[in-house]
Amino acid sequence: MSNKIQAIRGMNDVLPAESSRWQYLEHVLRALLGGHGYREIRFPVLEQTQLFKRSIGEVTDIVEKEMYTFEDRNGDSLTLRPEGTACCVRAAEQGGLLYNQTQKLWYMGPMYRHERPQKGRYRQFHQLGVEAFGMADADIEAELLLLCAEFWRAFGVEDLVQLELNSIGSSEDRARYGVALRDFLVPLRLQLDEDSQRRLESNVLRILDSKDPATQALLHDAPRLTAFIGDESRQRFDRLLTVLAEAGIPFRHNASLVRGLDYYNGMVFEWTTERLGAQATVCAGGRYDNLVRQLGGSPTPAVGFAMGLERLLLLLTDSARWPAGIDDCLDVYLALVGGGVQAQGLLLARQWRQALPTLRLLTHCGGGKYNAQLKKAYGSGARHALILEGDGPQSSIKLKALTSDEPATELRLADVVPRLRQLLQAH
Repeated sequence: MSNKIQAIRGMNDVLPAESSRWQYLEHVLRALLGGHGYREIRFPVLEQTQLFKRSIGEVTDIVEKEMYTFEDRNGDSLTLRPEGTACCVRAAEQGGLLYNQTQKLWYMGPMYRHERPQKGRYRQFHQLGVEAFGMADADIEAELLLLCAEFWRAFGVEDLVQLELNSIGSSEDRARYGVALRDFLVPLRLQLDEDSQRRLESNVLRILDSKDPATQALLHDAPRLTAFIGDESRQRFDRLLTVLAEAGIPFRHNASLVRGLDYYNGMVFEWTTERLGAQATVCAGGRYDNLVRQLGGSPTPAVGFAMGLERLLLLLTDSARWPAGIDDCLDVYLALVGGGVQAQGLLLARQWRQALPTLRLLTHCGGGKYNAQLKKAYGSGARHALILEGDGPQSSIKLKALTSDEPATELRLADVVPRLRQLLQAH
């Protein structure tokens, strides 16, 4: 007998018992984004590899080590999207959404990176992305951070996340800083980890992202990026901090925060938590004013962020912050007892769903005796059971609570919809 085929490591199924929590997350996020005037954009999971090399940067862990890249039958190099910002820019530019326009967009879906799977880090993971185009001042940056704060408030985890932010200046600021950082590190080359030695010549700022403890110790005495930030970037960052303070959003200015993607400039930020161990970042982003032009469009100011949905789900689970009833998926289980009620039951269920569009009713199929069907009703998680029993005109219907020991009560068919409406309103 052949071995069973298993899911790819790091690419997880979402089974029915978990899907209600995913649906809750997605519903809350969609409602808040719509309430802020952001519109959904959708784009493929597969893009030309060059899109990510030009946007993320060839000398990054994502491009060098983590992307799922292959040649198709035409010899074209294609990549499963490892992040969404570059895809969103490509789609918005190709769709004519960016020239002399402002746009507030969002997307949600799977991303792919070949990393070592662990809690909070998967090879297929899901992100919410929010991107704003055509707005250059600090007000749009503040709006995005306030939007994130609304997410945390809606999920009841505002006390579990912390905002860290920094300004990494313009590309000119970082170029001057790169020279100073390289001059500092060249004499220490042999003490750097292997990746950092290579990046010393190709992309010295990426050394700041090194996870090697010895390299990080060397960086303790390195020049600081804050000393190279120009007045315009500094003033815009100060305006942002003022708005956050007035809104009562706690934050920490982390001068070491640079983010790991080449396209960022100006303000960058991370929302982190202490509840998830090494995978502390729940949401992160920043400004990327040069990316649209870098990908072939006209110069367009832009800012955005991405939120890891698996990490948010883990945070809610770890802190037991799910709302009551989130795992309830059924209101009523309709049992059909007797040889002549199957067709009648299906038609009645259809009528009741039409009369009560929010009713979640599962109709029993497959026959079986009363006790067997009632056992399935209890196992379904429904709060109530309707039991249709008999044969045609002689059939009767009873309502039984499945969460208490109350005896079943008999109903007239005409009374079923009003009684179900009362039950729905009570919950």
